[in-house]
Amino acid sequence: MATLAQTAPPAPAPWAWFEEFLREELAPYPGREAVVARMVIASTLAMIVCMTFRIPYGAYAAIYAVTISRESPQATVNALRTMVIAFAVAAAVVLLGATLFLDDPLLRLLWVMGILFTTFYALSAMSNYTAAARFGYLVVITIPLWDRHIPAELRVEGTLWAVAAITVGTAIAALVELVFAALQPGDQVVRSVDNRLKQVEGLLTCFAQSCPLDATTEKQIIRLALVGTSRQRRILQRSGYAPHYREQMGALVALAGRLIDIAANLQHINVQLPDDERQRIRGLAGRIAEIRANLHSGKIPRTAASQNDDNAQYSDPLLRELERAVAEIPEIFAGTQSLSAYAPPPSGGEPPARFFVQDALSNPEHFRFGLRGGLAATLCYLIYTSLNSPEISTSVTTCLLTALTTIGASRQKQILRFTGAFVGGALGIGSQVFILPHLDSIGGFTLLFVAVTALAAWIASSSTRLSYFGVQVAVAFDLINLSEFKIQTDLALARDRVLGIMLGLAMMWLVFDQLWGAPAGVAMKKTFVSALRSLAQFAREPTSVDLRDAIERSYSLRETINTGFDKVRALADGVLFEFGATRAVDMALRDRIRRWQPQLRMLFLTRIALWKYRLQLPGFELPDAVRLVQKQFDEQSAMIVDGIADRIENTQPEKRERPGSAFALLEQTTLAYLSQGPKEALADSLRALISLSRQTETLTHALDNEI
Repeated sequence: MATLAQTAPPAPAPWAWFEEFLREELAPYPGREAVVARMVIASTLAMIVCMTFRIPYGAYAAIYAVTISRESPQATVNALRTMVIAFAVAAAVVLLGATLFLDDPLLRLLWVMGILFTTFYALSAMSNYTAAARFGYLVVITIPLWDRHIPAELRVEGTLWAVAAITVGTAIAALVELVFAALQPGDQVVRSVDNRLKQVEGLLTCFAQSCPLDATTEKQIIRLALVGTSRQRRILQRSGYAPHYREQMGALVALAGRLIDIAANLQHINVQLPDDERQRIRGLAGRIAEIRANLHSGKIPRTAASQNDDNAQYSDPLLRELERAVAEIPEIFAGTQSLSAYAPPPSGGEPPARFFVQDALSNPEHFRFGLRGGLAATLCYLIYTSLNSPEISTSVTTCLLTALTTIGASRQKQILRFTGAFVGGALGIGSQVFILPHLDSIGGFTLLFVAVTALAAWIASSSTRLSYFGVQVAVAFDLINLSEFKIQTDLALARDRVLGIMLGLAMMWLVFDQLWGAPAGVAMKKTFVSALRSLAQFAREPTSVDLRDAIERSYSLRETINTGFDKVRALADGVLFEFGATRAVDMALRDRIRRWQPQLRMLFLTRIALWKYRLQLPGFELPDAVRLVQKQFDEQSAMIVDGIADRIENTQPEKRERPGSAFALLEQTTLAYLSQGPKEALADSLRALISLSRQTETLTHALDNEI
């Protein structure tokens, strides 16, 4: 038997956790230098263009060049197009509102209240969050402009300059992204997955050779476990990939993240393995190397020819869990052909784009979100207009940028925004006092700008626990030093902007968090249950005999499930920032949900392949007898998933008594038909049906037993 030696760590010294936190977040990782370089180059070029040609609102051009240069070239170009359209619409709305309501103070106030409510409602109800956020941002930064006592021509000119400046910044960022993409070809998501598999392979190789783990691999595994997979999931969400590919790559990213989580736990254990287990681990490392080679060459990973004994056990159960996760990777790509190859929807392969989410009018949560955010922003507007202090209008911007759908996630952004703005403001004020008086050219200022932006960009490329802090450092510094085409000598400007941020945070706490507030733990549980019920409904599809209607409904359900999985991961991050009597319970549920998600994604992908048999698509036709039994099997699987959702909701604490296995009947019926010697194509299809159904049965009952 293997011996496991694990020493208890010494009690941490005060603030030691914070030092370790910063060390982990700020440590370099593969590709980080390139991300930071893109952000710094894009922001610096935007600054130089705006300062050279004296384009107003240059601070926002530099800020946006930083904030959108963080995903992928394709995402950046898509963001550019979305932003330009959103800004143009926002400018038109602002000008229309000014034309109709500027001369009457009461109507002007009502219009501001209405547009703020509309902005926050759009953040929740629009299907394109980026467009809604950019629309709202231009609205809130131009509201103070139209309250100033200056000629109308200057107000119109200022609004158009705001659109032009931000468009310049986004265009420069897109060009920089495309240049870097040409220098480093390849799929960014595949590269990130390959990096995670590489670290796991290195860990297993050390176990197989009974050698100590090298420090580089250990640090990389820890860092990847902390960073998570949120950036890869955002890339997939914002990409133009086909839905089927996004689903498969989303599952692959989830499994790669799960492998890293397991590896992070394994590396702290000193494992002395017997020869037979080391041989199995050596083979497991070889399978990971084969999967990496397939991903590099664009091939579909296939199941290994030689399979280990499923009944064999490891000395450490985590090794067995890791082996199962690796074995699931090839299964992700079962049924790889997209549905659009059989019956394309009207848009030609992609589901029709929606301006609003499906429940935009029926779900009261969207209205409540708009009311909470609009009320908080309106109070900030009333305060700074009553005090005649337009410099603290950053309070309204703070409300917009920190308005998320839960207390935890919103509080996280509020803390990071305040601290980041404080640090950025300190850097801006310090540079005004000690550095800028000694500079007399754009070249000297550029060196200072590059240094501060590089610091902010390095922090912004951290995990979600710290990245927003870096963005706010750049925001505060740019707003202080790029507001005018000269060196700022009035320190009151920086003071007022920080006070505005504090006012916005206070209003968000008093109004947004207290009015219909939803703790992240509650929202996470609710969203997870909703995703389970949608998965159960998808197992019962199609419910329509019309082919096109069935496919469109399938796209809608698949998008709902995918969005639900991603939202659960985001809400899980918000749980970390909530405290109270239920924190321990919420944290325990968070850990379990993060462990269940990869299995659910696998079940989801398997269900997509089985759905084709239910609809009898070309190449997936079934005999009537088999098709009827498959329907019974799918219904039984859906009932089990619904039962899991009931237990999580505590509406049915006890498990339902399982009926006889419908899979056994399906397998028996299918094998009986195969014994009659059908055509080769139909025989292959029936064998694939048995394999997919067996995997569905295994995953469903494994989750049912664990949850």
